[in-house]
Amino acid sequence: MGESNKAVFLSYASQDAEAAKRICEALRQGGIEVWLDQSELRGGDAWDQQIRQQIRDCALFIAIISSNTASRHEGYFRLEWDLADQRSHKIARNRPFIIPVCLDATPNAGADVPESFQRVQWTRLPGGETPAAFVDRVSRLLSPVEHSPIAQAAPTVAGQPSTAQQPRRPKTVALLIALVLLLAGGYVALDKLVLSKHAAPAATPPAQAMTAKPGADPDKSIAVLPFVDMSEKKDQEYFSDGLSEELIDLLAKTQGLDVIARTSSFYFKGKQVTIGEIANTLHVANVMEGSVRKSGNTIRVTAQLIRASDGVHIWSETYDRDLKDVFKVQDEIAQGVVQKLKLTLLPAATAVSVRTVNAEAHSLYLQGRYFKDRDTSEDLVKANDCFKRALALDASYAPAWAGIATVATRQVANGYVAMAKALAVTREAASKALELDPKNGEAYAALGIAHMMAHEWAQAEATLASAREIDPTDSGVFMISGVLARGLGRDDDAIALFRQALEHDPINLLARRYYARTLSFAGRLAEAEAEIRQVLDTNPAQPGAHYDLGRILLAKGQIDAAGAALDAETDDGWKRIGLPLKFHAVHRTAEANAAFAVLLSKAAGAEFQVAETYAEFGDPDQAFKWLDAAAERDLGIIWLHNDPLLKPFTSDHRYAMILRKLKLAE
Repeated sequence: MGESNKAVFLSYASQDAEAAKRICEALRQGGIEVWLDQSELRGGDAWDQQIRQQIRDCALFIAIISSNTASRHEGYFRLEWDLADQRSHKIARNRPFIIPVCLDATPNAGADVPESFQRVQWTRLPGGETPAAFVDRVSRLLSPVEHSPIAQAAPTVAGQPSTAQQPRRPKTVALLIALVLLLAGGYVALDKLVLSKHAAPAATPPAQAMTAKPGADPDKSIAVLPFVDMSEKKDQEYFSDGLSEELIDLLAKTQGLDVIARTSSFYFKGKQVTIGEIANTLHVANVMEGSVRKSGNTIRVTAQLIRASDGVHIWSETYDRDLKDVFKVQDEIAQGVVQKLKLTLLPAATAVSVRTVNAEAHSLYLQGRYFKDRDTSEDLVKANDCFKRALALDASYAPAWAGIATVATRQVANGYVAMAKALAVTREAASKALELDPKNGEAYAALGIAHMMAHEWAQAEATLASAREIDPTDSGVFMISGVLARGLGRDDDAIALFRQALEHDPINLLARRYYARTLSFAGRLAEAEAEIRQVLDTNPAQPGAHYDLGRILLAKGQIDAAGAALDAETDDGWKRIGLPLKFHAVHRTAEANAAFAVLLSKAAGAEFQVAETYAEFGDPDQAFKWLDAAAERDLGIIWLHNDPLLKPFTSDHRYAMILRKLKLAE
């Protein structure tokens, strides 16, 4: 075989030759170029130079480990390992090069292997039996997209609408309410209207920064990673993402199985991290990954379940099906996972929402979800069109109706459509979805959002309670419920609800931000600071996080540190809101007024923040004028209760009038 920087070098002890051949054959059948030396007589200058050249040129080095290698301290494989170890130190840590594959129960802890072999997750392939999922994994690692600088270095604001499309400011709760994770997935890591969900993910967060689910059975926890699109044209990402999301939904309905929410699982999409690192971060014992190949009306789905503690593939399967059988494939994958994790302990997965028998309608629905998650004005229009086309093929498809309702909440929250229009669409579409499927959690959540926008608090509470009952693992519903409790002045309830959201979705940075803000409004400033710093440790570019930190530090009297935090805010909208507070705190009056003038020039939809600023500047008349306007137009006013900036004026009779206008008066 000729030299190739796309090739895989397979290193093994002679006693493991048969297992190496099985692995090699599986990789080659998957279209992967493999260099496997099968010389009976190894050695000599020519052979040595060839080996060195291949290890210098190969893209991946697979080291086959077993009791045979553990018991042998001499052999040509040791030379190969040393050469690979030397090369690994010259390659960026976030780019995988060495893949240790263990054929037996040889422990990785304390194993006699180079240090670079210990840094990465081992894969267990007993006897060299090689599942298709492992072949897919190697194929993905060889893909140029996986290692391109563009793929590895996301911009600070990726997928952001053009300036002409951007709303003028971050609508605090409006966006929070609309970015509901819902049963359909769709986390948007923001509460600023401008930013899409693709905003700069940072390095993998440290495991200790995340919240573990208390009391969870470690053997019954799982994260489903986004399946990889392996289609020839690489144009089926919406389908592979959709399949992953639906598997998360399906597994979440299995009693006793702790399933990490989409936000946290999809956080690792495109990142060069090991299964062990993912599992440690998310506090799960098992990880599922896979791939999808779609061609015409046929699909091949490969899935594998990996035990994170030792990298053993405890279950894997490949499904070749007609597209109309995609739901059956989902059920079979879920049952395969459940059988391996539950034994006789857990009941079978419960029924999922009403499904269409029309494969094209389902494909359009998945496309709609994909565009909805992108959250730009143009993409939300595309999502709405996809859902409508799906309904044209199957008018009884409840998830598509729920999708239309969710899109409407996103559009009004982002300032793309008028409130009255969005409310009408949301109510009608959500009601239709619930008529067709009374257990559609997304529809309940969308209807709850509509009630919140209309200040129908009791109805919102009842509707969101129904959504939580249908799916007690939906972190998005818990997050929205926390915002509602916060708006009603029940901070203890809000804190508990945010904690529940984070138990299921530890990397939901927006939920953690609102948890921190609620703690600060409740006067628990040390806890609030710790939480918001966790957000910034995970993603220093998280919109509004530096602003929230600045507010917390102001409340603690740390003026200089607060000013530095407000100045470090990376999001333009939140920075506009924070700078007047920064300059006012240090008595730089001219600069404070100039910064406030900039905020006022872009105040549409930011009425609540303008009112807060006037309050901090000591102008109650203007503060109440803007609060009155916010009650009509800005859902950010849901943060009114216990707002530290407004506390000096809560005894003013006009404050009670605002509460009555919002239907929040006791």
